Parts: sequence; C-alpha cells; structure tokens
Amino acid sequence: MDETQIPIIQGRIYSIRGQAVMLDSDLADLYGVTTTALNQAVPRNIVRFQEDFSFVLNNQEFMSLISQIVTSKTGRGGRRKSPRVFTEH
Repeated sequence: MDETQIPIIQGRIYSIRGQAVMLDSDLADLYGVTTTALNQAVPRNIVRFQEDFSFVLNNQEFMSLISQIVTSKTGRGGRRKSPRVFTEH
C-alpha cells in the first residue's frame, strides 16, 4: 500500500462496539469486489477467521451510523440489510 492510500482508508474506519471497523462496502471497494461477493465469502470461509473478525450491525448501530455518514436511504436503491463490519483483526 502506498502512502496516498492511508488517508482514504482512515476515512473509512469507524468505532463500533469499542472496535475499529470498516463497512463491508468500503472493504469490498478496496479489494475490487462486490459487497455481495465479500459477504458471501465470509460464511463460506468462517473456519479461517477469528470469531470477532466481523459482525453484522444491529438496527440501533445501523441507524447511528446512518446519522454519522452519508448513506443512501432504504427504498431508494440503498441498503436493505444492516451492513457487516470487519474488525482490524
């Protein structure tokens, strides 16, 4: 990773449940894959990861996140489910 990418990544890190996390959509974008492909890969490879590697936001966490960042509204092409977030582990 070159140094020009560091601010881009730092702007995509949020604090949830006391952990530094990245949204599934942001991580997928960094890896150049779709969010769907990334989320499908997690349960298929669950034995490779620690239990706290990722988690799905509950409704309250999702609503709090929406108020903090610009995300599209549901019903207008936005997310239909709460996002999965990935910890720094």
